[in-house]
Amino acid sequence: MTPNSDLPTSDTASLSPAATAPTSLARWYLPVKGVLDVLAATLGLLVFGPLMAAVAVAIRVDSPGPVIYRQRRIGQYGRHFVLLKFRTMRVGTPEVASEEMRDEDRRRYTTRVGAVLRKWTLDELPQLFNVLAGDMSLVGPRPALYNQYDLIAMRRAAGVDRVRPGMTGLAIVKGGFTLSLEEKVAYDAAYVRRMSLGMDLRCIVKSLRRVTKAGARGMRR
Repeated sequence: MTPNSDLPTSDTASLSPAATAPTSLARWYLPVKGVLDVLAATLGLLVFGPLMAAVAVAIRVDSPGPVIYRQRRIGQYGRHFVLLKFRTMRVGTPEVASEEMRDEDRRRYTTRVGAVLRKWTLDELPQLFNVLAGDMSLVGPRPALYNQYDLIAMRRAAGVDRVRPGMTGLAIVKGGFTLSLEEKVAYDAAYVRRMSLGMDLRCIVKSLRRVTKAGARGMRR
């Protein structure tokens, strides 16, 4: 693993709930974070509501199937919840993590509207409802699929599951799908230990930059 100041340790095997316990500042920030999540999600739904309505119509016209894709994920303290996304894949697509699907299969299963939504990460907008429901936060470890047993176990062992999963997070802006499981958990643990308003804002800004760059590259092709 490449050394990085955001990582609490280069040896993920040494991570434990005690070693990655939130600092006093992070513990103080947790209740504030919950209030900010609700306010930001409410504002986001008001701002992006018309766009979400247009996306829903486009999905319905483009391919048969539901507008919203519901997927079982793992939340805080290992609780299961239903994550909401705009459907970008055809009905009958295998339920596996994106990084585990071959490129040719991903292209074959992705709908025309879905390709645009994924390019601009617009398929994630319905998760604002998950934030309002208290299942997710704007920033935190990305929620694992219910069948990602290795990732779930590693996060539990490191105490990462003590916080709500996020729409984006430190591991996402540091590499996302390109990271190994060990690197993901190490970044997740670093976030849990040192989370703050400043770190959340940096993650959100960096996520928006990544989305903008990815979308712009797609438009030039």
